[in-house]
Amino acid sequence: MSRSLVVKVTCGTDEPERCNQGFTVAGAAAVSGVTVSLWLTGEASWLAVPGRAAELELPLATPLPDLLDTVLATGRVTVCAQCAARRSLTEADLLPGVRIAGAPVFVEEALGEGVQALVY
Repeated sequence: MSRSLVVKVTCGTDEPERCNQGFTVAGAAAVSGVTVSLWLTGEASWLAVPGRAAELELPLATPLPDLLDTVLATGRVTVCAQCAARRSLTEADLLPGVRIAGAPVFVEEALGEGVQALVY
């Protein structure tokens, strides 16, 4: 049975270290061949807007845009529907390949067989 990873990041530039940890885990898993679904909620929603991930700087950390590109290349990136609505974001505002979906989709992914879910 193959395993997959769902990573939910709930913070952005307001908590750069915790945010980067979630992206780092998602990126490392993607590079290792694990199927990754990265969910951006709360302030992390902004990081799916072109140019915004580059605003998060953390010494000795892989740049967030690189980690985001890694996940987008092999997995899925989703912005929470309510979080996007609260920020007046639509899919047209987001990086190519990023979708908007709600809690039922997150729950379905997180409870799938062989799935490990992590929240940062």
